[in-house]
Amino acid sequence: MKAYNTDQIRNIVLVGNAGSGKTALSEAMVFNGGLIDRRGDASTRNTISDFKEIEQQNGSSVFSSLLYTEYDNCKINILDAPGLDDFIGGVISSLYVSELALMLINSQNGVEVGSEIHYRYIKRDKKPLVLAINHIDHEKANWEKTLESIKHLFGNHAVLFQIPVSTGNSFNSIVDILKMKLLVYKTEDGKPEIQEIPDNLKEQAQSLYNELIEKAAENDEALMEKFFESETLTEDEIKTGIKKGIINNSLIPIFCISAKKNIGVTRLMEFICNFCPSPLDVTPPTSENGKILNYDKSSEPSMFVFKTSYEQHVGEIIYFKVMSGEIKEGMDIINSHTRNKERLGQLFVTQGKNRIKTTSFIAGDLGTTVKLKGTKVNHTLSTSGEIKFPPIQFPEPKFRIAVKALNEADEEKLGEALQKMRDEDPTLIVEYSKELKQIIVHGQGEYHLNILKWHLDNVYKIPCEFVKPRIPYRETITKAAQADYRHKKQSGGAGQFGEVHMIIEPYSEGMPEPDTYKIDGKEYKVSVRGKEEYDLPWGGKLIFYNCIVGGAIDSRFMPSILKGIMEKMEEGPLTGSYARDIRVIVYDGKMHPVDSNDISFRLAGRNAFSLAFKKAAPKILEPIYEVEVLVPSDRMGDVISDLQTRRAVVMGMSSEMGFEKITAKVPLAEMDRYSTALSSLTGGRAIYTMRFLEYAYVPAEIQEQLLKEYEAQQKEE
Repeated sequence: MKAYNTDQIRNIVLVGNAGSGKTALSEAMVFNGGLIDRRGDASTRNTISDFKEIEQQNGSSVFSSLLYTEYDNCKINILDAPGLDDFIGGVISSLYVSELALMLINSQNGVEVGSEIHYRYIKRDKKPLVLAINHIDHEKANWEKTLESIKHLFGNHAVLFQIPVSTGNSFNSIVDILKMKLLVYKTEDGKPEIQEIPDNLKEQAQSLYNELIEKAAENDEALMEKFFESETLTEDEIKTGIKKGIINNSLIPIFCISAKKNIGVTRLMEFICNFCPSPLDVTPPTSENGKILNYDKSSEPSMFVFKTSYEQHVGEIIYFKVMSGEIKEGMDIINSHTRNKERLGQLFVTQGKNRIKTTSFIAGDLGTTVKLKGTKVNHTLSTSGEIKFPPIQFPEPKFRIAVKALNEADEEKLGEALQKMRDEDPTLIVEYSKELKQIIVHGQGEYHLNILKWHLDNVYKIPCEFVKPRIPYRETITKAAQADYRHKKQSGGAGQFGEVHMIIEPYSEGMPEPDTYKIDGKEYKVSVRGKEEYDLPWGGKLIFYNCIVGGAIDSRFMPSILKGIMEKMEEGPLTGSYARDIRVIVYDGKMHPVDSNDISFRLAGRNAFSLAFKKAAPKILEPIYEVEVLVPSDRMGDVISDLQTRRAVVMGMSSEMGFEKITAKVPLAEMDRYSTALSSLTGGRAIYTMRFLEYAYVPAEIQEQLLKEYEAQQKEE
């Protein structure tokens, strides 16, 4: 492969709904660059991307694939991204390292939900965008309906650069508005015959050309002035205006292709090379400390890891973008996150499942390496180890399940497999919950986690099952209560003796220090001798007061009392859940000069706390999440009704990007399989996000049910 400068590199990500033809387009682009002799096909499972077994079985992308092609003196790095929202991580990481998003629209269906979702992330990241309407050769292609849906989502920024002469089986000719020529594809080699535009299409083509020139002029004041004076622009001026418009997101070109028949693909590649941005044309990368690197070849070498994958007999493959300088084979480089020194023993240009050895990568290029120690997604490596780039922002998980190895001996293997899959897909979050005594896996949807299960069964060969995850409830109290407990044990030699009197009450921020309590008709006056405040690892606080007077309990036993209380806080008296937001006042007790010891006061403190807790009107708290649903207006009523059956409190509604946004507070216990239900309600057109908000009291009837379930569980154990 020839050496390319940074200005000759184009990094593009193929996005769009599943079935829009991204993999077929990437195959055609690599073929047209002369890097493969024949194009593969998803139906025969021989494409260079979508090469993993699960992708071939399902006929759609699960992971992003890196490929490249060469055309018109450019190297085009292609990231073929998944179309389903469950695998959005591959889209987001690919956008991070690309300078252009090329969105495919299926001409049978127009803009679909996957395209809408991808466009939100493209807008968020301010990435330049080009549209390619695909499958125009299909008998059910609907050009007018597709254009209508494009205008609805993208508005007037979307501008026709091509129109088909006809659609369906006869599609083989394209009117190219920019060239003002007819491109006729008589074979599938990608090379068109260039002819004059037919008379019946000349007027339409001229009108579209005038519109295109005006759109190009709008992106530059000098061009706009010239356009108003002469009503035309030179070829170079048009190119300047189009390129500026694409970069600043005010112009979205529309092309028409058949990726399957290789129609219009070479023209699209030519446009990418001549009109679309190289790494040097966009906002340069800036490190976390504010240093701008400008993809400068002469700067310190640095690279950012945007993806990893595992292959049998190879191990972990690291995908990176060179952010500055030149990365060379054999170079020593430092991971700024782990401080490990790494040696880049081998560098590869990647063509889907195939890797070709190379000796270096220039700033702006994408490549892979292997055998690095502890280098993961979002890590930066540089020769000094002082450069660190902002991380890719992945969405919060929306679906959770518990996974359990069927054989106890496989538990360690299961943990290792889950960690590998987490490294490959950062939108998977694996949580080893000591509290719930479960391994909880969080993902983007039910299908996302079903794919994880397939890997555990078929790749890692670990028999396991998915079970319903438990809810991390909390326990607290709602009023003050008093209790005392004497622990006394005599057995032969030295005995055990400890007596603790305590008051507990609910804690809230800013409440006054304890003074006088009236409980069950009896008054207790306390005098604070010491105070300890603990932020609990599971949320909330424990405030511990030593109010002992007259030496009733020696101060050396106070830590043991606290330890006993904390043990019970970790396994609440009601359901075994963590307790939180409680003040404990130890005001009296007794000790024995011989038999009192640490274990006696730990047990006395533990049991006194448990007795007081049950008398303090205890309540179970449940996690509440803030849920935002983006839904088409015609399905909003159904979605709200469904949320209300889930004990949701709707907080507000607004419009966003042509969708209605519903914001609600929903208990986590009611969100089980919500992604599946929402997809069913809206035909897959709605998406949602959820994030932890607060803990709140469960309703009385649910508390009663939880207590009964816990009691039954305790009897079983």
